[in-house]
Amino acid sequence: MDSVYFDYIILPVLIFLARIIDVSLDTIRVIMVSKGYRRLAPYVGFFQVLIWIITITRIMENLDNWITYVAYAAGFGTGTYVGMVIEEKIAMGYELLRVITRSGAEELVTTAREKGYTVTYVNGEGRDGKVGILFLILKRKTMKEAIELVKKYNPQAFYTIEDMRFVRDPEFLSSPKRNIWARMRGR
Repeated sequence: MDSVYFDYIILPVLIFLARIIDVSLDTIRVIMVSKGYRRLAPYVGFFQVLIWIITITRIMENLDNWITYVAYAAGFGTGTYVGMVIEEKIAMGYELLRVITRSGAEELVTTAREKGYTVTYVNGEGRDGKVGILFLILKRKTMKEAIELVKKYNPQAFYTIEDMRFVRDPEFLSSPKRNIWARMRGR
């Protein structure tokens, strides 16, 4: 294989791709640690650092090749973006959806419970009078579906979403999909 072809085309492309994988894994590892997945994070970290060491070694062996520097930096930027997209797709962890309604929320509460969500509902007093306050602790994967439900049954509702670092008994939280299967089996 021609050395110039390898040094100025293949090597930078390999460094770029390795850096995307390395930084994506690092992004996922950091998110795993922050979400409490501490048993998986070291394994991800092992492979992330292994890829980084191999990549940086190749760059150090080719210090006169500025294209590898550009590939390294471009891989870092792209890897950051790819890591965020991957994390968004796998949606690890739980979030608290807090909904404050100005009007009655009974229909929203009933429908959410029928769909399998665990809902806590309390009456409250807001700036302009009585309000309903709903609390739903959800798997991140189900958040969009729950928000669509809120928008459908109470479009004027105010809601906030908080990241949950730890949930003591996640089995207590029903999953809409699991609940459907439980109904089909007669539970």
